Amino acid sequence: MKRFRLLIGIAIALFGLWVIVGEQMSGASADAVVNAPVVTLRSTTSGVLDLPARDFGSRVEQGEKVASISDKIVDRIRLNDLLLEVDLARAETARTAADLDATRALRDELLSRSTIFHEERLAELRTRLDHARARLAILEGGAVPDRDGQRLLDAVEGTPETSLPAEPRIEALVLDHARERVEVLEIALRAAQQGVFLGDGYNDSPNAEQRAVELSTVISNLESQLAENRAREEAYARRVTREQVRVNDLIGGEIASPVSGQFWEILQADGVTVQRGDPILRILDCNATMVTLSVTERVYNSLRVGDPATFRLSGASGVHDATVARLAGSGAATIYEHLAVAPSLKHLERYDVTLDVPALRPDSVDGCLVGHTGRAFFDRRPLDLLRSWFD
Repeated sequence: MKRFRLLIGIAIALFGLWVIVGEQMSGASADAVVNAPVVTLRSTTSGVLDLPARDFGSRVEQGEKVASISDKIVDRIRLNDLLLEVDLARAETARTAADLDATRALRDELLSRSTIFHEERLAELRTRLDHARARLAILEGGAVPDRDGQRLLDAVEGTPETSLPAEPRIEALVLDHARERVEVLEIALRAAQQGVFLGDGYNDSPNAEQRAVELSTVISNLESQLAENRAREEAYARRVTREQVRVNDLIGGEIASPVSGQFWEILQADGVTVQRGDPILRILDCNATMVTLSVTERVYNSLRVGDPATFRLSGASGVHDATVARLAGSGAATIYEHLAVAPSLKHLERYDVTLDVPALRPDSVDGCLVGHTGRAFFDRRPLDLLRSWFD
């Protein structure tokens, strides 16, 4: 019985020693803190800063207005000049369009008159041709012209030698003249049917049609000019749009938060005049929460990016799964320039490690836990099974 008790005591002592050594020898961090990047908002233009009152640590949503800048003395001379050029271009376009409409209306009227002339001229030629053919038929039938016909023939011929000739000669001349008139009218009618008029021997179209052809050239030039004016107007409009964007940038406007997080630090006072690029305030990006810690050289050399780890907040029993996201080594002070929590001197003497812990994001826990401390572990420990029972 005594031997059995002795063996049980030795086993318990060995188990306790194994637990103590295993817990102490497992890879763990000396210190770990929940950290997050800090976003600095800068002035987009020069002007007076309007910064609404807001408590430090208050929640800020992405896209929410956090400040505004206004400049009432921005230079608008160039914009006003461009607006004047746009107005002048529009007036020129309107004038050209009005001239084009008026010219088209005049051309249409002349073409209408030309159509009437064509129809009536053809009717005139057909009528004259019909009467000339009738007279020719009468003469060819043996009729002799009277005294008035003789005087008309004398007026057509206009020569003393042919005035009042003998009867046979008069009959021949009158018949020849009648045949000539028929043939001339047939030629004029045939040409008129093809759109060419031989009225006076030099004018192949009516005056209205000639003016309509000239106006067609004018209309073509006006159409080209109108297209050019509209293109110029569009170019001026694009320049005005670009200038308005520039002026609006100079005037200022609202500044929205690019991230969701907490109101962290005010860098400029309300109502002061800031210049383009001046820092205004800083916002903590809670959606990019991470855990920064330091480990010994032995533990650091055993780690690789992507290795699994666990993290436990101080004063809490829950253990969160984590992943090694960055291995910065010793003296990694520069990587903390844009983080919320700076490293201590003791931290910089060891080897820096960054963990990605999704359970610490605002969607998983209440609020933003930046600044909370805890410990991280990289190896399995003897009491992990016992801890899982109490979690």
